[in-house]
Amino acid sequence: MTQHLSIFLIQLIVIVIASRIFGYLFKLMKQPTVMGEIVAGIVLGPSMLGSMFPEYLNFVFPPNSLGNMRILSQIGLILFMFVIGMELDLSIIKQKARTAITISNASIIFPFLLGIGLAYFLYEDYGLPHTPYYAFALFMGIAMSITAFPVLARITKERGLSGNRLGSIALASAAINDVTGWCLLAFVVAIVQAGSISSSFLVLLETVGYMLAMVFIVRPVLKKMVNQQQNQIIKQSTTAIILITLLISALATELIGIHALFGAFMAGLVMPAEWSIRKVIIDKIEDVALILLLPLFFVITGLRTQIEALNTPMLWGICLLITIVAIIGKLGGGALAAKFTGESNYNSLVIGILMNTRGLMELIILNIGYELKILSNEVFTMMVIMALVTTFMTGPLLDLAERIYSKKAVPAGFSTDNSI
Repeated sequence: MTQHLSIFLIQLIVIVIASRIFGYLFKLMKQPTVMGEIVAGIVLGPSMLGSMFPEYLNFVFPPNSLGNMRILSQIGLILFMFVIGMELDLSIIKQKARTAITISNASIIFPFLLGIGLAYFLYEDYGLPHTPYYAFALFMGIAMSITAFPVLARITKERGLSGNRLGSIALASAAINDVTGWCLLAFVVAIVQAGSISSSFLVLLETVGYMLAMVFIVRPVLKKMVNQQQNQIIKQSTTAIILITLLISALATELIGIHALFGAFMAGLVMPAEWSIRKVIIDKIEDVALILLLPLFFVITGLRTQIEALNTPMLWGICLLITIVAIIGKLGGGALAAKFTGESNYNSLVIGILMNTRGLMELIILNIGYELKILSNEVFTMMVIMALVTTFMTGPLLDLAERIYSKKAVPAGFSTDNSI
């Protein structure tokens, strides 16, 4: 017991230090901090340090010690998804509903169809034998369609876009994309867990019942607590109620068969927007989830990512193809939809670039696919590389767009005032 605890503490120390160092370095490179933490997880895994120093991997991350790390990383993800649900400002969606819905739908439908088409060519050689084609194809479609709302929110804030019309449209589109994407993921997971589309109807009915209960029962009950909590000081009883709501919601979706992370996301969504302590709750949870627990997930992902498995030009060519298809579907789909709604060329391009940001949300979905044995090691690694590339390119592409267009286009009927 003492030995296991010692190894786990060593793992925590190594992970937290590495994630903070890489996060700081990536911040200096004007990249989101979370991307540095993701890279830290890959560096600590078999693809980098593990391949150079196998004894290090066996000492710090022995296979029999990873069970506890996986469980704690899942707790970190549950807390993170709860925060994401709370951070989604539904009022932004209402303000820019028509444009955002069009952009969001296009940035889901285009990459989803391209992902299914890509799966058709990949399944025979890289699909797992026991995984039916429809499960592989649906999951590839979902994985191609996701946008990382938290990373996008931070990018728009750092670039001064979050307070203007362009940033609001991008954030609203990403928010709708997140909600729609996770609902679609729940549908796909239900089908995979049930074993067929026909036998998944019961799971889908249970999911609908659960969502209705969250919106029409849990949310009104929580709203009643708003009037009793008028200051910024959070009582322990209030914190306990919030955490119990989160855990029960996560447990419900896990028992239904659509994954605990969807329940955590829904629990965050139904938290009252009027709650004055909402920001305080988010800050308190983020301190534990982002600094201590979430980096464990990055390392788990890094340990599963085996870049050395892509050991032929053919595999690297397929990886490049996946990345190109992902960019065409997401960036192209978002930009074309924005142009269709009447946005300028510059605004359309920026919205497409922002919607192409995948980041941590993509890794969460890929790990779900890996755990459900839908994705093989090779496909998982290719998709992780695609997620990193499409997120890394967001900043440079935004800079390039600004250089191409001498000044930001101002849509007709709008002033240059940056207020919403």
